[in-house]
Amino acid sequence: MFWEPDKETISREELEQLQLERLESTLNRVYMNVPFYRRRFDELGINIEDMQSLDDIRRLPFTTKNDLRDHYPYGMFAVPLREVVRIHASSGTTGMSTVVGYTKNDLKTWSNLVARVLTAGGITKDDVIQIAFGYGLFTGGFGIHYGAEKVGASVIPISSGNTARQIKIMQDFKTTALICTPSYALMIADTIMEMGININSLYLKYGLFGAEPWSEAMRNEIQDKLKIVATDNYGLSEVMGPGVAGECLERNGLHINEDHFLVEVINPETLEPVAPGETGELVITTLTKEAFPVIRFRTRDLTRLIPSSCACGRKFMRMNRVMGRTDDMLIIKGVNVFPSQIEHVLFEIEGTEPHYEIIVDRKGALDDVTVKVEVSESIFFDEMKKQNELMETIKRRLASELGIGVNVKLVEKKSIERSEGKAKRVIDLRKI
Repeated sequence: MFWEPDKETISREELEQLQLERLESTLNRVYMNVPFYRRRFDELGINIEDMQSLDDIRRLPFTTKNDLRDHYPYGMFAVPLREVVRIHASSGTTGMSTVVGYTKNDLKTWSNLVARVLTAGGITKDDVIQIAFGYGLFTGGFGIHYGAEKVGASVIPISSGNTARQIKIMQDFKTTALICTPSYALMIADTIMEMGININSLYLKYGLFGAEPWSEAMRNEIQDKLKIVATDNYGLSEVMGPGVAGECLERNGLHINEDHFLVEVINPETLEPVAPGETGELVITTLTKEAFPVIRFRTRDLTRLIPSSCACGRKFMRMNRVMGRTDDMLIIKGVNVFPSQIEHVLFEIEGTEPHYEIIVDRKGALDDVTVKVEVSESIFFDEMKKQNELMETIKRRLASELGIGVNVKLVEKKSIERSEGKAKRVIDLRKI
């Protein structure tokens, strides 16, 4: 099922020619209208006319989130404010907000690309979509909303929170597709079970989840509990919002909308390209954004590209589900540790619940890690011997996966705080 079959099945040769033409146009746009880029290009002696191939993009400077913050709020816009019809911003929880803008044409493009992602995930005009992303300055809610309306689906803009009401709406409005973070989808599923509602009495068929890393095991858990087909989608505010990439029903990598985004994967330490198929940091250059184009934006998201063809027939390059972020990476005793690695292990061990918390502290000169794991009631109230056996199993499996030893603490169900948005998995006390 395609939204734009002619564009989504374009040949690689045609695509690369289109990308080069759009890249040249974008570079001219930012050089003429964004002082930051003009200054950087001039400092590096970059002549846009010399850009003869897509590989030449490696000569261009990277753009970071700090660059965007340094030019808060409108310093990176490439059009006058009178041409900007929508403004969004990041939450600013880790620093000053990054502000992004959209022209009328940008909004049309955005809606269309989200429509591609939704269609690939099984959504049609016959669906009733419940959007449980937050509405407001966050791009997720509105981004999905307008794409869903473009498809022709019925949209319930319920926003996030009030889980019991979410479920009541699902029942009464006959919701067929749920869109939210994967961690909130699990919270909804657990609440449905606690309320004694038969999941088969609902009309849910699809779930499109994003905004945070999640594992294949977590997908299986969500699909099993909600009886849906769950797909991953990817976007970030600084580049556009949702609609950058999304899984088809094959669920084997996210198709990148390459006619609008030029992607690279680099080693985050050396900043050099990784070998084809290797994991690294995703870097994105927008090719069609008018109000807020970005050149070689370092996303901090870790993934790898999948060059092989997909059975669905789409020709765009796919990327693996994001495994984590370079700024979420913990360095413990000199070893790189990602929360997704811990999640992967926990989901494979029977008796654990899909909720955990990683607490990092420093005792003397040494790092100390404790993984708090929710376990089923039968285990938590079982004899101490069985609890200890489970704890030792988890410690052994984590040590094998991570390469370092960690402490494990078993806790009761619902003792770890739930999130209606992005889940907070790590508490690093070393920074306090």
